[in-house]
Amino acid sequence: MTNRFKIVIAATAALLAAGSASAETLRLATEGTYPPFNFVSASGEIQGFDIDIANALCAEMKTECKIETFSWDGMIPGLNAGKFDAIVASMSITEKRKEAVNFTQPYYQAGAIIVAAKGQEIETTPEGLAGKVIGVQRASSYGQLLKAQFPETVIREYDKNEEHNLDLAAGRIDGVMAQRLFMQQWLDSEEGSGFEAKGKAFFDTAYLGPGAGIAIRKSDQALQDRFDAALKTIMENGVYDEINDRYFPFSLKPGQEG
Repeated sequence: MTNRFKIVIAATAALLAAGSASAETLRLATEGTYPPFNFVSASGEIQGFDIDIANALCAEMKTECKIETFSWDGMIPGLNAGKFDAIVASMSITEKRKEAVNFTQPYYQAGAIIVAAKGQEIETTPEGLAGKVIGVQRASSYGQLLKAQFPETVIREYDKNEEHNLDLAAGRIDGVMAQRLFMQQWLDSEEGSGFEAKGKAFFDTAYLGPGAGIAIRKSDQALQDRFDAALKTIMENGVYDEINDRYFPFSLKPGQEG
């Protein structure tokens, strides 16, 4: 084989490799039933905060992405079976899930808030909550946080979040602690119009976890690194904040209070 022929083969191979890289398409899975994070519109389009974040990351990575809906229970098995490359579906980072997949850094943390009646003076300090009756969902991380950080608070447990909201509305308890997004939806409703969040949101990862991350196969460290780098960029250049503001009146950026 002549040197000239070897050069032609090498050049052809390089062109093919470049074409393959530019034509890369990442397959992303979401659930499609968790508005406003991921849902299917009346026209059949997948929309939501998760979707906009995914598209922004793909744009930052200069990669084409195809987003499809899958059942929640089948997502991690489907990822590890190679049906798609990543999960962008508000999946909370937990130790159990980390046994099966890797996660990027968190791309949002919902946090928790204490809600009480408008005009009611409640300081969200150990002294301010001493003797106050605060409702939480039974066996929840919110109850554990209250016990640890507000030891003089009287905690009343409920089987469902809706139940402690009913008791709050009826004046049977002084306040509730629950997930910020869930409670914000209630505050925006007619039933919750007479109530408000008190103090700052809580983001203690020891009790509330680090947040939601993008799930990646354990064998795809390079892809995880690319997602992490892209996340860092959009969180610093304003793109994340722009997406956040389309959906929420406060920041979901991990570690932020708003």
